[in-house]
Amino acid sequence: MNAAKRYTSSAGHLAIAGAFDFLHFRGLSFAYMFFTLNDPSHWAVFCFIFILHIDPNSLTMCPLRINGSPNGNVKTLESAGTIFEAEDSDILLRIMERPRAINVSFEERPSNELLSNHFECLSPHGRRSGFNSPRSYTSFEAHAMVGEAWENMKRSIVYYRRQPVGTVAAMDHSVEELNYDQVFVRDFVPSALAFLMNGEEAVVKNFLLKTLHLQSWEKMIDQFKLGEGVMPASFKVIHNPVRNREILIADFGESAIGRVAPVDSGFWWIILLRAYTRHTGDSSLAEMPECQRGMRLILTLCLSEAFDTFPTLLCADGCCMIDRRMGVYGYPIEIQALFFMALRCALLLLKQDQEGKEFIERIVKRLHALSFHMRNYFWLDLKQLNDIYRYKTEEYSHTAVNKFNVMPDSLPDWVFDFMPTRGGYFIGNVSPARMDFRWFCLGNCVAILSSLATPEQASAIMDLIESRWDELVGEMPLKICYPALESHEWRIVTGCDPKNTRWSYHNGGSWPVLLWLLTAACIKTGRPQIARRAIELAENRLSKDHWPEYYDGKTGRYIGKQARKFQTWSISGYLVAKMMLEDPSHLGMISLEEDKRMKPLMKRSTSWTC
Repeated sequence: MNAAKRYTSSAGHLAIAGAFDFLHFRGLSFAYMFFTLNDPSHWAVFCFIFILHIDPNSLTMCPLRINGSPNGNVKTLESAGTIFEAEDSDILLRIMERPRAINVSFEERPSNELLSNHFECLSPHGRRSGFNSPRSYTSFEAHAMVGEAWENMKRSIVYYRRQPVGTVAAMDHSVEELNYDQVFVRDFVPSALAFLMNGEEAVVKNFLLKTLHLQSWEKMIDQFKLGEGVMPASFKVIHNPVRNREILIADFGESAIGRVAPVDSGFWWIILLRAYTRHTGDSSLAEMPECQRGMRLILTLCLSEAFDTFPTLLCADGCCMIDRRMGVYGYPIEIQALFFMALRCALLLLKQDQEGKEFIERIVKRLHALSFHMRNYFWLDLKQLNDIYRYKTEEYSHTAVNKFNVMPDSLPDWVFDFMPTRGGYFIGNVSPARMDFRWFCLGNCVAILSSLATPEQASAIMDLIESRWDELVGEMPLKICYPALESHEWRIVTGCDPKNTRWSYHNGGSWPVLLWLLTAACIKTGRPQIARRAIELAENRLSKDHWPEYYDGKTGRYIGKQARKFQTWSISGYLVAKMMLEDPSHLGMISLEEDKRMKPLMKRSTSWTC
């Protein structure tokens, strides 16, 4: 049997060599032919593609182009009557050696290598956009939505002086644009990951450099000057008629609802810089003096000494993805998880020079303190819930168990039914006499990806999602937070915000963009089946509903009452989830392994009695 397979394989290679020799003889450029020799059906595919690309009148090939960017980062191969160059052969050989991306299953491995690429046969005068449908997406059973999603991604690209620098927030022209025609830092992250996975690195590099340039601007809100390290929430390209050229306009919070500076923008910038460096293998961007200085400025804001007794970051409401008043002031889980991940990324990116070493020492100390604090005081499972239920109050001394003087009567009724026997999560907020027991998706997923969550905690978070699927996923993934604020509590906490009514927008709305974070967390914890199930749910409606920003209702059944259509991060979030599930190696861009040195022993105070 093995001898027969070897014979077939050898005969196949000889046949292919002959085919390529013929193509060379005719002076035909025939790039990107990918198949395996273990399946006879692939010979039929080969012959079919060969015939498709022959011009019957002249017996020459139509030009085949490799997707390329306007910046020249990707080479274009044309027939033009030339034979294969050495460089072309190298490209082909490298691609033929690449393993096929697989549908993730930790129990199975592919038996053969099979790679499918999108080709396009154009007329000799044809032109391609710089950003194309995916050349790296490798599933033969790609959902029809994938091609549509990439077309929408192309339309969302923003150019600044002919260079791609980001994607607009939404392309819904049926309603007033407001600030949805701007490039948001947090919104661009899934777009950037999609472009990186698709080999389009230029737009990500340009984005990182442009936002870094904007950071250096003087930032004033009324008569107050913001910290030098603050990154913009968004920027916009406009035409200056006086200078007759394009200029950038940035928003550092002075135009935002509530006039709150974006704390998360700087963290996302560092995380994206590390993703770019990891994916491209090019550290020259991160090592630029400007990038090193930009990181240090962000870290200076976060690591400065103040009156805090906790290693967590004190924040105002509306400083992150939840950019309206929703009771997340204090120490929100989203910011703490992003802070932790940004610190770990900076640790990998900072140079070991005199300035860098000083920051590295401060980062290491903060990471130890932050990991201990979060894993002990923000973590909630059935045992911890029962402990809080039995807390004593008004304890005074360093041996106090109820360190934050949380009143057991403040425990909400819903949390007792919500907490499964197996499972747990990082709660929304912990501060003096206050615990916000709401579930926040982004913070918990980032906690898994950054290894802020221990392996046991990460597994418990996945257990919770599976156990409470109807509540957290429902008919459209994924609840931004759970549960919704209602009635008197909604009036007090949100200030009667008409956009954040119960089960809408930030108040328990379902956001498709979170699909990519869930998928990444599922792959890291070995639960790809959870991500696959969520993606299938999204595929039932996302395209038909024109890619809404969010969905309303307890189960996410209804398109959000003020949701923009063709929301870019809903589109890119879906693409990243699909590509990551097809090729789990992409996870390395956005995931960090656990640092054993930051695994403190979790001990109760000696005064604790059951």
